[in-house]
Amino acid sequence: MNRRNSVNRRDFFKGAAALGAAATASAAQRRFDHSADVVIVGAGAAGLPAAISARDHGASVLVIDENHDIGGHAMLSGGRIPLGGGHSLQKKYGIADSADQVYLDHTNHRNPEFRYADRDLVRAWANENVATFEFLLENGVVFEDAAPTVVNGGSVPRLFVTKRFSDDYKETINGRPGSGLVRHLEAKARAKGVTFLLRHKLTGLLRENPKSGRVLGIAAQLEGKDVNIQAKKGVILATGGHTSNVEFRRMFDPRLTEEYQVTGEPWSKQNADGEILAMAIGASLWATANQPNEGGRAVTKTLHIGCRWGYQNLKWEPESPIFAQAGASGLTVRSFEDVILVNQVGRRFWNELDDSYRFLAACLGTNGNLGNHGKANGGGPIWAIFDSEAAKREGWDPRPPNVDPNGWFFGGETIGELAAKIKNPYQLAPIPAHGLEETVARYNAFVDAGKDTDFGRPSPKFKIQAAPFYAAWSTPILHDTLTGLKINGKCQVIDVHGRVIPGLFCAGETAGGFGLHGLPRATVFGRIAGREAASEKV
Repeated sequence: MNRRNSVNRRDFFKGAAALGAAATASAAQRRFDHSADVVIVGAGAAGLPAAISARDHGASVLVIDENHDIGGHAMLSGGRIPLGGGHSLQKKYGIADSADQVYLDHTNHRNPEFRYADRDLVRAWANENVATFEFLLENGVVFEDAAPTVVNGGSVPRLFVTKRFSDDYKETINGRPGSGLVRHLEAKARAKGVTFLLRHKLTGLLRENPKSGRVLGIAAQLEGKDVNIQAKKGVILATGGHTSNVEFRRMFDPRLTEEYQVTGEPWSKQNADGEILAMAIGASLWATANQPNEGGRAVTKTLHIGCRWGYQNLKWEPESPIFAQAGASGLTVRSFEDVILVNQVGRRFWNELDDSYRFLAACLGTNGNLGNHGKANGGGPIWAIFDSEAAKREGWDPRPPNVDPNGWFFGGETIGELAAKIKNPYQLAPIPAHGLEETVARYNAFVDAGKDTDFGRPSPKFKIQAAPFYAAWSTPILHDTLTGLKINGKCQVIDVHGRVIPGLFCAGETAGGFGLHGLPRATVFGRIAGREAASEKV
């Protein structure tokens, strides 16, 4: 079993506490390698607006990022920015809106996505929608010239989409519209004098003393060398959330064990660095019910099968400069009529056509895992089983670069041969050939009968009978970090006693309280954090 993201839970918290204590105990005596008024950790959808905002308010700004380039998950996003309130592009299309209406739409009790939101944060966010959208326009972000649409259960159209930055995959990483957000903001930030230090990994928060006082800066590492960076006014954590950290994410949902891969990897990881280090100096988590909320997008049904990372709205393109790390694009499923989904013991477990959270809950369930291999939590691998006729109907070419034969896609001339070939780091035991054969035979009988008596799949249409046969990785994939550190409306981090931690701010997926999907949460709170940190009185 691959445990690259898994650590012992006790060691996890023990190590975090030790690091936090060590970082704070000698902060006042440290020599700083770099210094700025505002230091931002993370150069993505929250960190970049924070940097520009802080500069606009007169602060010197330094941004670090662990990656070799800027952008984070936002670089790979669809560039969807549903902000409203009555900004200039809404007015261009004759749309009347207000901050009050934005607030009401995002506290609507009928929309489960917002059920557990901190209303104070939603109010602060709604009030800043217009100013943030105009801020994006002023700082070079270009939107598609198309009328907006309604999303998130809203009452008026608010969704605008950024244009892709360029046709050069070296610049856009995967050719996604989100590049048009982060690349333009990066260019503006550099033009305004923001300093970027890439390949710098956050390792500590430096505080006046271990239990109180201001956050004075951060500790980081560059190629194994320790680097201390002074923040004269404030540190802003915009590290991108916790989804890639198995033990951290399991605090909110114990089912999310190692087999669940994360959207945005291998480009960028969400390792909970900011949360862990802030918690070590007393920061509180907030509105944690947002993370397992069935109305959110923490867990999603994969759409691109036969590859490791198959998020619905992100397909890795062979032109990407990191495609070799991604491994494959995946086979895009047009209709789940063409496959059956089986668990790690080769058995069907749910109606494959279902797109509701009930399907995801079934995937995350026991699924043949009785704890006999020392692992009772987690639903294990889910495999899409189909034949050559299904591949023809879907228009699939089941060869690389479309699929990844290194543990994520397999083929065989018989069902039994296929079962024997399935080997994956998260497949705890071989799939029994007789079990998979029985599953396929039973499903084929349902096609003859026109009725699925096991799981109620309506009118099964196609038998699985034409060699070769295939098994493609179809395990649900994780996306959003929907909870994080407790902040107030000024994006100041709050400790477990309800007190502001002086000099520490947070925005984006690292922050908790408002589990809104995507870029609007990050851009708005990033801009607020930059402004407030720059205005800090010290």
